[in-house]
Amino acid sequence: MIAKRVFTGIAVGLILTAIGFYLYVEFLLKVALSQAVKTLSQQGNLGTVLFIAAIPNLLAFFIFINRGQDYKARGIIIASFIIAFLILIAQFL
Repeated sequence: MIAKRVFTGIAVGLILTAIGFYLYVEFLLKVALSQAVKTLSQQGNLGTVLFIAAIPNLLAFFIFINRGQDYKARGIIIASFIIAFLILIAQFL
């Protein structure tokens, strides 16, 4: 049961980051998603945009903590580490 709650937190964290990335690309860059990924990686800004897209995880983390859903909050932290690892990889590509 605990693993299911942690996995739910991980899923929420990754989905929120994906939504944040999509909203950033859609409203600020105003180009297609595939073109945005190409352009951002060529400019070396993909990691920065992923960092900005992960900010909603902070809000979800505090919501889970305030509701006493500590295992889901742990999942958000794990998702944030996954995103941080992706940012690290994106900076070196």
